[in-house]
Amino acid sequence: MVALACTLAVSTACRNEEVKVDRSPLPTMATPPYLCDHIPLKAVELMTGVRDPLVRGHFDLTYPGDLDDGSCVIYQRDGERRKVLLIDLTPDGSPEEIKEQLEDGALPLPEIIPGAIGSYFKASDSTSNDAYALLVRGKAALSIQLEIGVAGRDNAADVLALMKLIAPKLLTDASAPSATTMSPSPSPTKE
Repeated sequence: MVALACTLAVSTACRNEEVKVDRSPLPTMATPPYLCDHIPLKAVELMTGVRDPLVRGHFDLTYPGDLDDGSCVIYQRDGERRKVLLIDLTPDGSPEEIKEQLEDGALPLPEIIPGAIGSYFKASDSTSNDAYALLVRGKAALSIQLEIGVAGRDNAADVLALMKLIAPKLLTDASAPSATTMSPSPSPTKE
């Protein structure tokens, strides 16, 4: 009887425990393991609350003609397997889109890459803790769409932090001059 009472007490205590939100900041350096070869798993787990997520997608940073693109979609592993995060790299960036978002109340991204302009925001009427960031450099655009974030975290700060982690590699490579473009060679210096 005592064993049964202890078992019931432990199971009741487990059900009444509140799930603790991990509010630790996203890493400031991208380190393995990576999802889609470029997205740090640790950052994704913190901002979505999903451990061992399902992942689909890849980024092609070697496509000829400066049309680098790709996407990485992260899903919940259990239940309905809902999409929680989408990272998208496209060759159709527009600074005008950023300016419109800023006029509509989005916050400007700090300078992450020279020559890039960006914005980020958290949806004000959302129940899924979603937040978005967009960074444009030349024709390349990198967007982060956190569709289901962790309640109790600063979801807008999370998309900003993830952009800082991934944009230097994804957006810089995608918007860099083509490898076929000749660059002037440095002039010799006299000593």
